[in-house]
Amino acid sequence: METIKIKTPNTTYPINALLLKRWSALSFSEKQIEETDLLCIFEAASWAASSMNEQPWEYHYAYRGTPSFEKMWNCLLEGNKSWSKNASVLILSLARKNLHRNNLPNRHALYDTGAANTNLMLQAAAQDIYGHQMGGFDMDKTKSEFSISDDYEIACFICLGYLDTPEKLEDKFRVREIIPRKRKNLQEFVKKW
Repeated sequence: METIKIKTPNTTYPINALLLKRWSALSFSEKQIEETDLLCIFEAASWAASSMNEQPWEYHYAYRGTPSFEKMWNCLLEGNKSWSKNASVLILSLARKNLHRNNLPNRHALYDTGAANTNLMLQAAAQDIYGHQMGGFDMDKTKSEFSISDDYEIACFICLGYLDTPEKLEDKFRVREIIPRKRKNLQEFVKKW
């Protein structure tokens, strides 16, 4: 698919091909992800590093075409709705705020959940499944709709699916899907002391 060529970056230094393959896709096909393939993706998330092995992440998911998918989708902000409706799966990523062993605050909970989400996204890419993590959602509505207790912080929503052509997207999203990826130059954020 031409989009893969466009989105594969030229890096200054060589990095693992799987890292080059992952990007936040917007165009998803009608093909559904098999449950066993999805469980492999969650298995990868489970092996993320976490402070004191707390593993504070929790995932809730729903397949397109189900009432739960619609319920999740309705929590997204308008900017995410037009393209995410075609994803095979929507996932709600949560972080448990307190430590299991003593219920004290876990200041690394969101950091660790982000690491698990990265593992999830990389495993998906390894399986030719693409995703997009979204911070654009209604926090209060999500907490209410899914009865999320104060013990949890909502990290993000994630959509997963197989790639489709950018032509099916609205103009503003089509443009985002076909422009090459860019990152800051290393000198902007790496400092040698």
